[in-house]
Amino acid sequence: MPHSVAIDGPVGAGKSSVARGVARALGFPYLDTGAMYRALGLKVLRAGDDPQDERASARAAADAMISVRFVDGAQRTLLDGEDVTDQLRTPQAGNAASAVARWPAVRARLVRAQREIAMGADMVLDGRDIGTNVLPHAALKVFLTACPEVRAKRRYDELVAAGADAVYGHVLADLLARDEQDSNRPLDPLRRAEDAVLVDTTGMGLDEVIRHIVSLYQGRPQP
Repeated sequence: MPHSVAIDGPVGAGKSSVARGVARALGFPYLDTGAMYRALGLKVLRAGDDPQDERASARAAADAMISVRFVDGAQRTLLDGEDVTDQLRTPQAGNAASAVARWPAVRARLVRAQREIAMGADMVLDGRDIGTNVLPHAALKVFLTACPEVRAKRRYDELVAAGADAVYGHVLADLLARDEQDSNRPLDPLRRAEDAVLVDTTGMGLDEVIRHIVSLYQGRPQP
């Protein structure tokens, strides 16, 4: 039975960077589940539909072929055979992902795919409901967070580094809206699993967070 690490938390908490680092340290593959939702959100947008439209999102979920492959240890996300990895980090894709993730047909399709991938090997996964829904029996569950202002600054810096024309105030407003939507959706809302370790990264550097989570995994009770 694979021993996976589940890292959940709100947008901008640094889940992807931390999960990648933990995966490298442990020698595990890293599955970015959020990228799969972003890819589906991108499909809805490309069709000219509204991600808030349940029927349109369900139709996209039924038609989409979303898969991942690993190149030199890094995940590439494919939508209908096209590598869309570099198109998934925009605010538009993020907001679309948060919207489509509310719909049962979307979640059923992608959760099934994520479980199938994770059954193949020890793996690090991050998202909104990995420990509560996707992999409730993960070897280690972590809920990663930080104060909204710090999360927004990290996201802003990421967008600027990618060449986007970002405004910090807008990034913060989008982040707070995403928090509200993710935490209050009726299906699999963002929440900390009862047995997840809370890690607040507000005053921590990336390497420090990675070392801490690796030590939690290595020191976990053995089955």
